[in-house]
Amino acid sequence: MLTRPLQLLHKHRPTLLNPSIRLSSTAVLDSTTEEINHAMSKAASAFPIFSSASTGQVSTLLHNIAQEIEALGDELIDTAVSESSLPEPRIRGETARTTGQLRAFAALVEQGSWVDARLDVGGGTGRDIRRMLRPLGPAVVFGASNFPLAFSVAGGDTAAALAAKCPVVHKAHPAHPRTCELVSGAIKRAVSSSGLPEGTFSMVQGASPRVGQELVAHPHTKVGGFTGSLHAGRALFDIANARPNPIPFYAEMGSVNPVVVLPGALGSKWEQIAAGLAGSVTLGAGQFCTNPGLVFTTPGTGCAKDATMVSKFITEVARHVDNIPPSAMLTEHIHQEYIKNIDRMAIGVTKDIQIKTKRKRGSDSGGIVLHVSGAVFLKHAQELQEEVFGPSTLIVEFENQEQLNQGLVQLKGQLTATIWGNRDDFQQPSFSTVLQLVTERVGRVLFNGFPTGVEVCSAMVHGGPYPASSIDETSVGTEAIRRFTRPVCYQDCPDSLLPIELRDANAHGIFRKVNNEYTTEGVLVEEFTKKTVV
Repeated sequence: MLTRPLQLLHKHRPTLLNPSIRLSSTAVLDSTTEEINHAMSKAASAFPIFSSASTGQVSTLLHNIAQEIEALGDELIDTAVSESSLPEPRIRGETARTTGQLRAFAALVEQGSWVDARLDVGGGTGRDIRRMLRPLGPAVVFGASNFPLAFSVAGGDTAAALAAKCPVVHKAHPAHPRTCELVSGAIKRAVSSSGLPEGTFSMVQGASPRVGQELVAHPHTKVGGFTGSLHAGRALFDIANARPNPIPFYAEMGSVNPVVVLPGALGSKWEQIAAGLAGSVTLGAGQFCTNPGLVFTTPGTGCAKDATMVSKFITEVARHVDNIPPSAMLTEHIHQEYIKNIDRMAIGVTKDIQIKTKRKRGSDSGGIVLHVSGAVFLKHAQELQEEVFGPSTLIVEFENQEQLNQGLVQLKGQLTATIWGNRDDFQQPSFSTVLQLVTERVGRVLFNGFPTGVEVCSAMVHGGPYPASSIDETSVGTEAIRRFTRPVCYQDCPDSLLPIELRDANAHGIFRKVNNEYTTEGVLVEEFTKKTVV
């Protein structure tokens, strides 16, 4: 249990202290194995109760969490700013996004159709088969370094898991432990005021990989959610699959988010694209998982005039990046890793990469624009598309459309890809190949825009083929709830024993697929072996 109190939290909020959280004067102290076992045991005990909670109770919980977070006011804002080095407007916007996500999931739960209820009833055989999505069980959720609120304690993964009626044990990110403590206290107060068991939500802290490893390996854990590096995410994913009973582990592990600039757009919009690209690359010191770290260009015809246009475009991108002042990075460790990875790209992989910006390597956390030919990229494609977490981008100059397609074939799985083109580009017979190659490799395809900025809505996909994600699902938007569920089928079950969403009456009036037709009506038993839709 707690051996030292959390001294640096504000004294007027003693109720925020978590007995399992310990901080020294300089660093987070790792939760012990006993504390992890205690948190997971509470979650397992809470699951039978929480999974049987009413729709109204779950919706109330999510609304109450949002209200409790808002009630923290400037204390939360000031703490998050001080721990993350992010500017106050960004933190306020992220707070609004966090509470908005919670309320979006509350609305989803209230409407109810997300359970995907399907009934095959009646007919000549008298069949009665019904299925819906049910919660998996206790979920372990990992907070991210770059979003201390929206991808953290009450972020999208936690909101989705709670909406699915999965108790959550959150692994706080060590970069912002006090922010995590404040939000954890808000969730716990909401759990209590909603009449749910204490184990519905718990939080543990720690900088050691051991803490996360023990959480994923714990026999009470039924599903995991993670946002972070490929190295850490893959290690945890492997643990989840090496268990005696493997569990789904949804890891979002970064991406270089390629931007493809087609010849027509390059000829007509090169200045616009250059300015927008520079802003997107450096936004938030490049510390977004949707940072455009790779740009594919081609002159199209290969003539000298078009080749000159590519050169002008690259110079313009570099000029804009040079004019954007550097921003503080989240932690000193992240800053040092950024410098190391730029050195790896510019020196370690190949000597043929050129730095187009005036800023010297490693001088600060400012933006860097790199340039390489298509032939060199194809030779070192795997190394040159490794993520650099920071404000840098590599512009690849392919000789022609065929070489560009070869580059697209070499792409690993990505969160996003962006295509810049004009009407002529999109009408070219070769464009269908470009679009197909891109679509096969990403979760979100953008046209004439930039990937930084992810809309929280039901249609959003924030995920992609490996290594962007360990499992190709979305971690943003209300569809993220499906990651914490599994389909369960009930055959010839008495109506009174069915979940309310599957009963004849359809008391909640949700959309259900009844005998292959969607309806909000109930079903009426006309005969013992036959049921028809009302």
